[in-house]
Amino acid sequence: MPEIKNSYETVFILSTKLGEDGIAANVQKFKDLIAANGTIEAVDEWGKRRLAYMINKETEGYYTLISFTSGPEFTAELDRIYKITDGVLRALIVKKEAPKAKVVRKVKKAAEAPKAADAE
Repeated sequence: MPEIKNSYETVFILSTKLGEDGIAANVQKFKDLIAANGTIEAVDEWGKRRLAYMINKETEGYYTLISFTSGPEFTAELDRIYKITDGVLRALIVKKEAPKAKVVRKVKKAAEAPKAADAE
């Protein structure tokens, strides 16, 4: 049976208290983990940003966005690792949905064809 692959995006915020080396090491750790269990499509490091509200008495965090493809069981493991890693303030994993607009248009055209034949 073929393995099911889904597209996901994950955003995580690292504490700036880790320092530049600690932040780079954690970002690389998560990149390697995702690459070992799936395929990385894009990595976007937003850098140090001000937080909307204080988290653990911190006002700034280092944001990173990674788009990847993997099996659905990996996201639970990734979330678990985010929770036990020191320095991760917040993390979010979201499944990306495929666009469905093209399919709807084809169905409408196919449904109109029999009606035109009945009118004649």
